[in-house]
Amino acid sequence: MGGLKDIKGVVFDYGGTIDSNGVHWFEVLWGAFDSLGFPVSKEEYKQAYIHGERTLALNPIIRPEHTFLDVLHFKFEIQFKWLVENKFLIPADYLPQILRISEKCYLFAKQSVDRARPLLQNIHKRYPLVLVSNFYGNVSSVLKDFCLFDCFDSIVESSVVGIRKPDPAIFALGVQRLGLQPSEVVVIGDSFSKDIYSASQIGCKTVWLRGAGWEEKVDVCVANTIITDFVQLKEVFDI
Repeated sequence: MGGLKDIKGVVFDYGGTIDSNGVHWFEVLWGAFDSLGFPVSKEEYKQAYIHGERTLALNPIIRPEHTFLDVLHFKFEIQFKWLVENKFLIPADYLPQILRISEKCYLFAKQSVDRARPLLQNIHKRYPLVLVSNFYGNVSSVLKDFCLFDCFDSIVESSVVGIRKPDPAIFALGVQRLGLQPSEVVVIGDSFSKDIYSASQIGCKTVWLRGAGWEEKVDVCVANTIITDFVQLKEVFDI
């Protein structure tokens, strides 16, 4: 398996890995927002993005039944409100724009998932799979909406278990769900700090999907394997 020996189970990250092929969601959302032509710089939008992520992480806004399209609506609503309050945008009814770019980002995620699904299904035929994700309590609804739910034997979601990446303990829970030793598990994710480095700290093997996005301090030697496209997992798993 691409240099990874003695692997008996697989842990996948979700956001940024399966649903965007390694592209950080900040970049996806910024691209959609920027297409509207507002006089807001990328750095200014980044502040709104960070505010939105913190707001959703700290407040029970997302409910278990919400789909990813719902999540995108909430994200953009919070971001637009922040941009108005901080005078980067003038007060106005931005709902039409929010709906349009939410749909655009949702379709991007759907296309990414549609591309990844057959490979996930084939990997699942060979190995038990666990999803370990920093999410809002609705990742099961998101997976069902995208026809991915049956690809995973168990789900470890940060808002449910009370542990968030980059805490290695969340990956320890994933390994525990598999009933394996860390050395028998490979973790696949797009974030070096939250996925690759964190999982390596408990002894898991790692495959880093290195894509465009958030700048991180990295040490490429930590990852056992580095890929730049999700479909390269065909080669990693010899499928």
